[in-house]
Amino acid sequence: MDSRNCLAVITARGGSKRIPHKNIAPFCGKPMIAYAIGAAAESGLFSEIMVSTDDGEIAEVARACGAKTPFMRSAENSDDNATTSDVLREVLRCYAQEGRVFETACCIYPTAPFLTGDVLKRAAVLLAESGADTVMPVVAFSFPPQRGMIMRGGRLSYERPECRDMRSQDLETIYHDCGQFYFFRTAPFLRTGVLVGENTAGIELPELRVQDIDNPQDLELAELKYRYLQEQAKREAAQP
Repeated sequence: MDSRNCLAVITARGGSKRIPHKNIAPFCGKPMIAYAIGAAAESGLFSEIMVSTDDGEIAEVARACGAKTPFMRSAENSDDNATTSDVLREVLRCYAQEGRVFETACCIYPTAPFLTGDVLKRAAVLLAESGADTVMPVVAFSFPPQRGMIMRGGRLSYERPECRDMRSQDLETIYHDCGQFYFFRTAPFLRTGVLVGENTAGIELPELRVQDIDNPQDLELAELKYRYLQEQAKREAAQP
């Protein structure tokens, strides 16, 4: 993959409600967004690492962490109804107006402190070699969702009764989005407007390196995981 023609887009809207200014909230000694910017820089894959934001403070922190903010996000794509695809189309259009067209891009979420440059490099290789339009990280559900239950009128029932007595190992593994990044080819994305379609490949990550951060409890759990992984790395490095 040609790093001269690959853009990293970190999407960092300012309107977080459950965790105020979540995208730059302190996380284990650094602003949250610093980890996404650092992973992108560590990978060495990108000709430019930019942050799309509507918030001046986020833009200032992003620049201090080494990212660029060549233009602010429009009001249209800064409300709760704007999708990731909307934001990416706007970013690519703004660059195109400046005569800069990227063959590939990677949308990285700012709340991805477990992301590493190595994982991004794995995704870039898979995108180049697999023929996929998009590569994204996924994690297996910790409990088979086929045996999930629903509650109606205070009573529980199996959502899929035919799976009630099946062994977990006999059920197909189902994955969900890690909420970390999407590495994609820009041409099919701009043509269809679809980021995750039928031609999407996945990289499986362990549950310990994944954490959705939507509320203060999620943030606390993510910090516990992160510190554990840091201590684990120190122990492994100290072994002869």
